[in-house]
Amino acid sequence: MNWKTLGALLFASSLYEDVFAGRMSDVSQRRGYSPNLKRAPEPPKRRFLNETDSYRFYSNDTAPYFVDELPDMPFDLGEFYSGLIPIDMNNASRALFFIFQPTVGEPVDEITIWLNGGPGCSSLEGFLQETGLFQWSWGEYAPHINPYSWVNLTNVLWVEQPVGTGFSIGDATATSEEDIAKDFADFFLNFETIFGISKFKIFVTGESYAGRYVPYISAEMIDRCDEDHFNVSGALMYDPCIGEYVWEQQQAVAYPFIVEHNSVMGYNQSFMEKIAALDDSCGYAEFREQYMAFPPNGTQPHKYFNSSADADCDIWGMGYYEAYHPNPCFNVYEIGLQCPLLSDPLGYPTDLQYSYPGLPVYFNRSDVKAALHAPMDVEWIECKGPVFVGEGGPQDEGDSSPDPIQGVLPKVIEKTNRVLVANGDLDYEIITNGTLLAIQNMTWNGAFGFQKTPNATIDITLPDLMYQDVFISSGFDNGTDNPQGIMGVQHYERGLMWAQTYLSGHMQPQFQGRSAYRHLQWLLGRIDKL
Repeated sequence: MNWKTLGALLFASSLYEDVFAGRMSDVSQRRGYSPNLKRAPEPPKRRFLNETDSYRFYSNDTAPYFVDELPDMPFDLGEFYSGLIPIDMNNASRALFFIFQPTVGEPVDEITIWLNGGPGCSSLEGFLQETGLFQWSWGEYAPHINPYSWVNLTNVLWVEQPVGTGFSIGDATATSEEDIAKDFADFFLNFETIFGISKFKIFVTGESYAGRYVPYISAEMIDRCDEDHFNVSGALMYDPCIGEYVWEQQQAVAYPFIVEHNSVMGYNQSFMEKIAALDDSCGYAEFREQYMAFPPNGTQPHKYFNSSADADCDIWGMGYYEAYHPNPCFNVYEIGLQCPLLSDPLGYPTDLQYSYPGLPVYFNRSDVKAALHAPMDVEWIECKGPVFVGEGGPQDEGDSSPDPIQGVLPKVIEKTNRVLVANGDLDYEIITNGTLLAIQNMTWNGAFGFQKTPNATIDITLPDLMYQDVFISSGFDNGTDNPQGIMGVQHYERGLMWAQTYLSGHMQPQFQGRSAYRHLQWLLGRIDKL
């Protein structure tokens, strides 16, 4: 859906207000029952014949990657490609798996790359549950069209990387982000050659551990000095590992997060007293007091967390395990969720790997593998690995590269002046104030950190295209769920946009699709503020 279509829907929604009369109190008295109750709209059916002649990227070279249909997806997929492309075209034994979908809107000469994190977690999660044309998320009986899909705005490429992730094949050889970035850039150049792409703007996006992938891959592309194939024009990272993410983005901010959200997380008084004392004795409280400042008070000391030597100060880990006592269905990525465990077509609804009977892991089905041109002999697991060889590194992941804030992220900001970093407030995996602390320890475009405190609101006026019809059919006034309103905080300085997203966990496009849609609009230059 392009912006003109979205605007038309916004206009049309105002016309319904006079047609659908009725008060919220009436619905409440009926306990939600309405004589006009109906099922959610049926998805559009596939066409019987794909008109490939009208497809922009269809050719003899791309035909082997063309996907005509997917099992259990009763949609017209339109122009859709997937498969394996080697990192080195002379060596097919190491290859990355991708899904590519051109925009369903007006053609654009740009590609937005999406990467999940882990390390070792598949970007097909982003495709199926976050940014793709259709969505099949936790607790949903069947897939549906995603009204806030990123393909409404741009061409999107989801890539399972590094080697060792998802359907990607070959031996893992990486010891650093530089190794991974080189592999990705080589793969991407091969992708562009096959699909006849040149002189496109490139936007690199992702979440979680992709907070390391995105800056390093972007920097590698920039360093190749090839604007025809690597014209990096912006980057976006959700709940990203950009700083010293265990000590700074988890441990140092865990206690105030738990205090703020304990009405949901449910810790007892003795536990709260224990971690309050540790927050002080382990130096976390003093660290926050000194360095959570705008402008920054100074350069933060390196505080890498050692899981063995620093075990007594593992407030984040204590909070993680204690949370399962009152709530066995605790979800570190979205703390508001309670039991029961939701179904998940990817088999990974929390940190528990779990599938309900009758709902096998979608991408591990043989019919799905065949449709996607995926290797039949690879068992698909959402998060696996290893993707790094060896052990150690500053974050104990086998990844020897410095944190992105120390060099590569500033390079990307200074080249593009179009970088967005966002954190969801209900995410305990990477905590909002921890990401802000990381930003306050970074120098870019001639200054250190944000000079002013983020305080400008984000007002989401995009309509509820997901559930609006359900409200109307249940007897609510049209517009009961609109507008969404103030859903976060934004702040822009020197090429970097910060977004704090309310009521969102780790996977922001999954939990707050309207906010993520605005983020993408800004990244692509369609709007000037969130």
